[in-house]
Amino acid sequence: MPGTLYLVATPIGNLADITHRALQVLKDVDLIACEDTRHTRKLLQHYGINTKTISYHEHNEQQRAAELIEQLKQGKDIAVVSDAGTPSISDPGFRLVRAAIENEVAVVPVPGPSALISALIAAGLPTDEFFFAGFLPARSHARRARLGQLRSVPGTLIFYEAPHRLATTLTDALEILGERDAVVARELTKLHEEIRRGRLSELAAHYAKDENARGEIVVLIDRNVIGEAITASQSVATLVDQYEQDGMDHRAALKKAARELRLSRAEAYRKLISERGGT
Repeated sequence: MPGTLYLVATPIGNLADITHRALQVLKDVDLIACEDTRHTRKLLQHYGINTKTISYHEHNEQQRAAELIEQLKQGKDIAVVSDAGTPSISDPGFRLVRAAIENEVAVVPVPGPSALISALIAAGLPTDEFFFAGFLPARSHARRARLGQLRSVPGTLIFYEAPHRLATTLTDALEILGERDAVVARELTKLHEEIRRGRLSELAAHYAKDENARGEIVVLIDRNVIGEAITASQSVATLVDQYEQDGMDHRAALKKAARELRLSRAEAYRKLISERGGT
């Protein structure tokens, strides 16, 4: 029988955030595949875990995945951990999971800390729909192009960003996405945790002057409230008419207009009736 591949979430800062189940899995498996064995060893030593470790990172992922699959097929249980948070979320893991599935190896998630979810629930931005885009491109032109692709996403946008690019990214976001509410969550669960909320223009100005924005950073930007090429002055009726002309039925058009204007469907319907003179 093949072994089991466990994807184990580890603390993003505070070591006490690891779950009892995660600790038990890390003790019981035959091997722990780590993004950085030195980093993971600190966690294992803290909890008295002596399981053998092996490196598994973006530079050796393809080769190492094949080696790990062979060990799984031989019956060994393997845990995958990243330096912090949940494996496969902007960290190695995807290739190995796909290969495990193709080889009929059981894949078991062991949930726990995640920087993007921790930031989202504390940000004060809408949580019903969100889009995680990982790290934006480092080069300005590519970054701005990517932001342009995300302009009309009807959910909270979430990115990871490096400290030295934070101010530039916020400025690009302001120019490409327009003025929106935003949040910068930095060093979550750590001693210098900071969650700064404001408009994009305010945050861009603040971090342009702040040279101490160090550590792990999550940027969150409010959803596209009224949609590309839609202004706040436009009515529910205008949007409904536009979407119906695009081929939507009346119900779907009203639902989309309500979402774009951040209204409940009942509120949007009442406004539509009022705007059309009660007809």
